[in-house]
Amino acid sequence: MEVKILSAKFDIEDAHLLEVAKKHGAYKTLDKVFSMEPGQVIDEVKNSGLRGRGGAGFPAGVKWSFLPKDLDKPVYLAVNSDESEPATFKDRYILVKDPHMMIEGIIICCYAIGCHDTYIYIRGEYTSQVKVLQRAIDEAYEAGYLGEKVDGHDFRIDVTVHRGAGAYVCGEETALLESIEGKKGQPRSKPPFPAVVGLYDCPTIINNVQSIASLPFILDQGAEAYKVYGTERSSGTHLFGISGHVEKPGMYELPLGLPMPEVLEKVAGGVWKGRKLKAVIPGGSSTPVLTAEEIKTVTLDYESMAEHKTMFGSGGIVVLDETVDVVKLVENLIYFYHHESCGQCTPCREGLGWMLKIVKKIIGGEGTAEDIDLLVELCDNIEMKTVCVLSAACTMPVRSYLNKFREEFEAYVN
Repeated sequence: MEVKILSAKFDIEDAHLLEVAKKHGAYKTLDKVFSMEPGQVIDEVKNSGLRGRGGAGFPAGVKWSFLPKDLDKPVYLAVNSDESEPATFKDRYILVKDPHMMIEGIIICCYAIGCHDTYIYIRGEYTSQVKVLQRAIDEAYEAGYLGEKVDGHDFRIDVTVHRGAGAYVCGEETALLESIEGKKGQPRSKPPFPAVVGLYDCPTIINNVQSIASLPFILDQGAEAYKVYGTERSSGTHLFGISGHVEKPGMYELPLGLPMPEVLEKVAGGVWKGRKLKAVIPGGSSTPVLTAEEIKTVTLDYESMAEHKTMFGSGGIVVLDETVDVVKLVENLIYFYHHESCGQCTPCREGLGWMLKIVKKIIGGEGTAEDIDLLVELCDNIEMKTVCVLSAACTMPVRSYLNKFREEFEAYVN
């Protein structure tokens, strides 16, 4: 089941070092890339069907083509390595195990979109990861893969690492841009979108670490080789972080489209301690939960998740066994999003706090049936009433728990 494309060097000792990475093919695509026209590179990425791996799943090549033509402003690339979604830990593997794969992807993207300055926005808590990444960037400069003449070609690329300060909301692309500019990390209203007015009011492409790291394989092997994996509309492989109540939690690279039950059983070893499966969080904490019955017909791709009224998200799968107290899980979930709200929008700033108070009231034995209904009403009144989707990242999963496990909330009330 497992495939080794993004993870090909993960088990190689010291593959984060340039000398070792080059022995295993790092930077070998560059001559081919620079022999192509930038538009040809974009077309190859479009044809591969690569979708953004940060959670939204928007086609990467299509996003690149949104850049305005003949605009007398520089173009920037921002690589989103904030990775603050609970249950998500795929990008840190790339940063630590194979950072040169991402740097090579940055070079490919920059050439395609005519960009000369890249910012890697990395989560503030990633202290050891940023050291490995910065060392790899320094090695790339010394070897001539970054700087004034990339790999001897007449093309400049400079890469700057920008560390966040631990704010979840800065994973939202416009809050990320605000933070790079030295402002408070709060999302911007859209439109205009970053591809038109982004960093320093210039056209900016924002891609996730895994999206960028997928480019060397696509340009080396071709779009058709990439589409061998996955489904027609969800092509390629994905790094799935499987955690929770399974026998073999960990990071697995799998082709998209596999049946979820099969993956949980054959890859993750099944539910631990011989217990029964209760539910699965399919793509990080912000995705609506799936019951044990629902996952029987789910496949790991964007379309199947949408059909089951949830989202593929970041590929962070959390398995919940029969012992999980859903009401306390919801309390924990709301606490996180309330704590991480930037405070810009009233529905999010105040509404999530009220939701937390109500759940605490229910757990404390003072709740009523009306409180459960009020939680649902709050979800409806908060969701999509804000500048960014942080509030929805809380209300969508909370609503799913209320709908699918209401009896557990009622048990506390009774």
